[in-house]
Amino acid sequence: MTVFHPRRAARVLLVDASDRVLLFEGIDPARPGHRYWFTPGGGLAPEESPAAGAARELAEETGLRLTPAELGGSVRTETIEFPFDGVWYRQEQEFFVVRVPAWQVDTAGFDEIERASVTGHRWWSAAELADTAERCYPADLAVLLTQVLAAAPASEASC
Repeated sequence: MTVFHPRRAARVLLVDASDRVLLFEGIDPARPGHRYWFTPGGGLAPEESPAAGAARELAEETGLRLTPAELGGSVRTETIEFPFDGVWYRQEQEFFVVRVPAWQVDTAGFDEIERASVTGHRWWSAAELADTAERCYPADLAVLLTQVLAAAPASEASC
C-alpha cells in the first residue's frame, strides 16, 4: 500500500512573446534515469495562498518578481500523485499564467534540492510539446498551453 504525503503547490506557465512556455529539466534523485520537463513552481507554506506561492516560486526559480495580484486567477486546478526522492506525494496544485515579452532566467534563488535535481531549462512551443517524446508534466501541457494562448493572446497579455 502506498502512503501519500499531502502537499499543496502552485505552478506557473511563464509564456514569452513567441508563445513559448518555460520549462525546467529535472531528475528524480532516487531515480537518476527518470528525466522530465516541468513548469516553474513548487510547494506552498502552510498558510500561503496559491497566488503568493506562485509569485514566490517564480522569483526564486526565474528571478522574475511579481506580486500575487499581478498573477491574476488560476487557470487550472488539479490533484496529482507522484514519487520524488523516494517519497510519494498527493499534490493539489493550481496553475497561473504570466506573459512576458522575453525573460532571461536567473536560477540564483534555487534551493539545495533544486540545485541537485534541475539540470537545465528551455522555452517550448505548443507544437514542440505536442511532438516531443520527452516526458513533460503535466502530461497534457501542449493542450493546456494551446488553451491558455487561445484565451489570452499576446496582445491582451499583462506584464
